[in-house]
Amino acid sequence: MATCNTVLLIDDHALFRKGLAQLIAMDDSFRVVGEAASGQEGVELAEELHPDVILVDLNMPGMSGIETLGLLRERQVDARYIMLTVSDNERDVMMALRAGAHGYLLKDMEPEDLCEHLKKAANGASVLSESVTGSLINALATNQRMPAAQADLTAREAEVLDFLGEGMCNKTIARQLGISVGTVKVHVKHVLHKLNLHSRLEAVVWRHERDKSRH
Repeated sequence: MATCNTVLLIDDHALFRKGLAQLIAMDDSFRVVGEAASGQEGVELAEELHPDVILVDLNMPGMSGIETLGLLRERQVDARYIMLTVSDNERDVMMALRAGAHGYLLKDMEPEDLCEHLKKAANGASVLSESVTGSLINALATNQRMPAAQADLTAREAEVLDFLGEGMCNKTIARQLGISVGTVKVHVKHVLHKLNLHSRLEAVVWRHERDKSRH
């Protein structure tokens, strides 16, 4: 029997929450184990239920989605954090990624696309709505990033960067390269530092931007 990933929803709009829960329930790969109407309630449920994936709204009264992510990390909740919002604002995207989001998806995406993104996220990949990619590239363009060729990356770090750019998780990269997950984590840390990137998702977009410039 296939593994069923558990999902927690944190969103202050009850109607949207219910619809989302019904949509996710239609896919046998997932099971919604909890719903929260606020960030504080969501964090408490996350600590109690230990979900595999947590979907968080960005704009909520009281505790924002960004603050919720920060508290989830502070409490060391081991899950995949996905921001699900209506905002494609560059600043919001960057703040979410730097707060620890493993993905940034827009609420107006096609239902079938949402479940596909959730499957990728549950397997450790970084996920991003296609329409957000441009916003993120513009935001990253304001950073003075050094080209990979000039960033003094080792051959192995360059390999890790390529795999990061494909959205692979540490476990998959380790398997591809025949090294330990711990070693991959060290390489990832060095790559992000040398390229002045702050998250794995930025590396995905950086790779996307570099490949586009080559054509």
